[in-house]
Amino acid sequence: MISMTKTVYIKTVGCQMNVLDSEMVIADLKRHGYTVVDTPGEADLLLYNTCSIREQAEEKTYSALGKLKETKARHPEKTIGVMGCMAQKDQETIFRRAPFVDMVVGPGQLHAIPDMLTKVTSGEGRQIAVSLGRKDGKQTVVARSHETFDPLRDPTMRPTPFQAYLRIQIGCDKFCTYCVVPNTRGPEQGRSPEEIVSEARVLAEQGALEITLLGQTVNSYRHRGPDGETDMAGLLERLHDIDGLKRIKFVTNYPKDMTARLLETIRDLPKVSPYLHVPAQSGSDAVLKRMKRGYTIADYMEMFERIETILPEASVSSDFIVGFCGETDEDFQKSVKLIERCRFKNSFIFQYSVREGTKAAANLIDDVPREVKAARNNELLAVQDRISKEDNQKLIGDTVEVLVEGPSKKADKSDLDAPIVQMTGRTICDRIVVFDGNRRQAGQLMDIQIDDVSSHTLIGRVKTVEVVSLGMPGLAPSS
Repeated sequence: MISMTKTVYIKTVGCQMNVLDSEMVIADLKRHGYTVVDTPGEADLLLYNTCSIREQAEEKTYSALGKLKETKARHPEKTIGVMGCMAQKDQETIFRRAPFVDMVVGPGQLHAIPDMLTKVTSGEGRQIAVSLGRKDGKQTVVARSHETFDPLRDPTMRPTPFQAYLRIQIGCDKFCTYCVVPNTRGPEQGRSPEEIVSEARVLAEQGALEITLLGQTVNSYRHRGPDGETDMAGLLERLHDIDGLKRIKFVTNYPKDMTARLLETIRDLPKVSPYLHVPAQSGSDAVLKRMKRGYTIADYMEMFERIETILPEASVSSDFIVGFCGETDEDFQKSVKLIERCRFKNSFIFQYSVREGTKAAANLIDDVPREVKAARNNELLAVQDRISKEDNQKLIGDTVEVLVEGPSKKADKSDLDAPIVQMTGRTICDRIVVFDGNRRQAGQLMDIQIDDVSSHTLIGRVKTVEVVSLGMPGLAPSS
């Protein structure tokens, strides 16, 4: 066993998968006697959970590691570990760029961290644990090396005590030409529905009112077991019956797997959020083909119109990459037109950056200048912000149910004893709402009347209910 007096600091960047990975790692380390601290200076163990989706995310991690060089020189007893997608992608490169790092751990090997720490602290030198590459063996063997389905959970590591992530699927078999995920997260595989339901019950018992199901293409979820096949719709039906859960969300979706059966299931299950994040990535068929996305804009619009027909109250968000290899001004304007037609709730817009190990890096030329990428990014963002604000304005005067998450970032800087602070939460359609309230309201479902909006936020006030006396003995009429 590891010493019972050790402390750990963890820095997490990237997607919800990484947030969940960090929660599980901390749960495991606590079981081995570690306690969590808030700053690197307090820590015996410093962990950096990394992302490889964009070049900027990787460079930020290398920059943060560079700042630890002197710390490690002054305190050689400290252990520094890099985990996550960048660890799986770069592997030994991390040791070359940051030779003071002690451990490199891919996302499929996080369970090995306690044993690796024992070896480091006992003087066995630097440790590395990564999953097999996609061509390093039979698919079943490669898949097993990427499994990260560890039920250990730590509520203190969640964004709020009443919201939790639940992984139902890892890996991806889509092989989009720009994306590293099939290599860093491995083959697509779904967990058994029994494991998922069991973990969801644990989360509900721990106080989670809302769970968000995670997968690289979550609506592609399939699991074949002795009792037959379970798809995403069937899984939602089983989760819906769990006592204590109030909301079920899921991200991220793949357009061609947004079936009528799934949409009808969302429509018919009150706990399931009608919020659908379905990345388009581009409005141009030529660009989508070079991206190897597996659908055309006609396919995407067929899906979108299916959503409008079956689930008209749904809010849909998207992802777009601007400046992908060969993207012309005409291609880009097709992305503008797609946003204008679909009127997404919001879109996450990124400038393309070459990712080593992808098909695009090997076979395509990154030929769109940086300044053009930046200009297109700003233009597409402005279009989306305008549409988001216009659609949010339609909600002024409406009352929405909000799961209160806690004080807003603005309120976090205010007096902790202030009786009134700005609180924030989300609707079941994932719209952000702020209102004046108090810290005790965190974790409650509250009705908020919307008075004003911005592109990204609804601004409201707690809806009050007038109590009228029924004239019972001993009760005075209320005013």
